[in-house]
Amino acid sequence: MSDVEDIENPKDRKFVEALSRGLDVLRAFTHGSVVMGNQDIARITGLPKPTVSRMTYTLTKLGYLSYSQQLEKYQLDSGVLALGYAYVSNLRVRQLAKPYMDEFSRRTNTSVGLTCRDRLSMIYIENCRPAEVSTLRMDAGVRLPLATTAAGRAFLAGTPDKEREHLMAALQAKYGDEWATMKQSLEESFAEFRQHGFCLSLGDWDRNVMAAGVPLHLADGSIMALTCGAPSFQLSEETLRGSLAHQLEMLARDIESLGV
Repeated sequence: MSDVEDIENPKDRKFVEALSRGLDVLRAFTHGSVVMGNQDIARITGLPKPTVSRMTYTLTKLGYLSYSQQLEKYQLDSGVLALGYAYVSNLRVRQLAKPYMDEFSRRTNTSVGLTCRDRLSMIYIENCRPAEVSTLRMDAGVRLPLATTAAGRAFLAGTPDKEREHLMAALQAKYGDEWATMKQSLEESFAEFRQHGFCLSLGDWDRNVMAAGVPLHLADGSIMALTCGAPSFQLSEETLRGSLAHQLEMLARDIESLGV
């Protein structure tokens, strides 16, 4: 299964396959180089090259891709930026949560992130960190793997059983032989969440990063994930597990109480 394969696999008549494929082409740019040719996109998406050629031509005409004659390759254009900015700038939870995240970040000297799921990834929509901290720079739009990060584990832990089972099956198909070890780590993380209310990633995603995550349940029924983290030389597992993760869980409840 490719990273951009539609894990929902819709079958109803209202689903527009051509539109789905066009969006798959745009998503391909989050999984490879920022500049790609049709062959690169076809490899990532699993779509036939003739289909990709028609999609890239159309998306270029609409202003979502630009084409370099010199390189004979495509890159995202301003149309995508406009859509992304419109989403993030109008996201009420981001606007209301940011002051709380800023204060938590300054007080704990950690990077604090707000993320949402896109297929088998988590995407940053906000990141706050102290001015003196130059590491863990995660700007809006940065993607994280669902299975190995604190954000992804927290999202999965807070997701209803049926949806989580569906996502776990998609992860199994993606990771193949690596899945047995990964599943065990996830199950241990879910058990910790049931006991303590948070999930950890202790070098699982990046061996130099220690992070905690908690699900954030919004008023409309959707789920995001709130995280805090720092380099391992700065933040010990003992401090993260014994103090900061619990504080992060309380931060999430404070944000939820705003009625976002």
